[in-house]
Amino acid sequence: MQDGPHPSREDSLAQQAPQVDQARPRPEPEIAVRLEGVAKRFGDVAAVEHVDLEIRQGEFFSLLGPSGSGKTTCLRMIAGFEAPTEGRIWLGGQDVTRLAPYERDVNTVFQDYALFPHMTVAENVEYGLRVKRVPREDRVNRAAEALRMVRLEGFDQRKPAQLSGGQRQRVALARALVNRPKVLLLDEPLGALDLKLRQAMQIELKEIQQEVGLTFVYVTHDQEEALTMSDRIAVMNLGRIEQVGTPAGVYEQPATSFVAGFVGVSNVLSGDAAKAVTGSAQAFTVRPEKIRMVEPETAAGPNECTATGHVREVVYLGAHTRYVVSLDSGGELVVVQQNLATSSMEALQVRGRAVRLVWDRQLNRAVEEGSDAGIDEEGGST
Repeated sequence: MQDGPHPSREDSLAQQAPQVDQARPRPEPEIAVRLEGVAKRFGDVAAVEHVDLEIRQGEFFSLLGPSGSGKTTCLRMIAGFEAPTEGRIWLGGQDVTRLAPYERDVNTVFQDYALFPHMTVAENVEYGLRVKRVPREDRVNRAAEALRMVRLEGFDQRKPAQLSGGQRQRVALARALVNRPKVLLLDEPLGALDLKLRQAMQIELKEIQQEVGLTFVYVTHDQEEALTMSDRIAVMNLGRIEQVGTPAGVYEQPATSFVAGFVGVSNVLSGDAAKAVTGSAQAFTVRPEKIRMVEPETAAGPNECTATGHVREVVYLGAHTRYVVSLDSGGELVVVQQNLATSSMEALQVRGRAVRLVWDRQLNRAVEEGSDAGIDEEGGST
């Protein structure tokens, strides 16, 4: 016979409740933007080809691709500046396909800022609220809050000409945020800034997005921008989406040869060149920083891939060096090594040498061979 009171039925149910809660499935995230079979043609030119895409509420989502990939056309269709030839566009639960831009709960930040030069910073930020006939006191308070978000307190009485490029971009961002849209669209807003300022603004933009909790849809051809700021990325090429995923997923596990080449340096071997390395003609990619460059007589391990060749080109980049190696079996691989104890003269002396490349076999990623049309220098491919 047990000592003490027997547990009641209510107590037993209470003890089981946490286990039931843990087993309960998580709710699906709300969808802020949905494109269903969207296509856009300009005469005989297909700018966008049957795009299906879902962007989640509160996510920083980037459309990444080279010029002519269709990314900006997709953004303009979401904003209402272009009407799709086919398909439907949803914002939240509303079909906005045929609605005018002013009827959609979105705002757009452009690369050229589009600030009124004769207005002060505060007047520029308040402009949209004035058009909506928001009371003056509310306008002033909301504009001040928006300027605080973009770290421009105390700049409210300056004119755009008195600001730096980065400050003008932040004013344009504040003017969009002050309207409290459900979705903020950004069309290459950092493209006109110099490298240092652009890198600083990338971090600031992500911090602002996390603070306000809005859905950001960001268009860029710069892979570093997309990898730095995004929760997820859609890589576009020739009007189609090649892959959607997290920055790490897209970089580490590219689905196609185009993605492997555009998001990072292209290291794709196929056909006879691939067969000589892996035993299969299936195209595969391996990232350049994963490859070790050693002396030709060095033996590879049992779980490693290896290839011999000659260093065709050396590009010294300060913190690291990029080596282009022509393989004896055909094809080329790029190797990136940090310059932990290597000077520029030592790196350049490697040009022309015979080398062996070695890497973990598990780092190979099979990819679909597709068109690489549209890859340009801005995409960072070789």
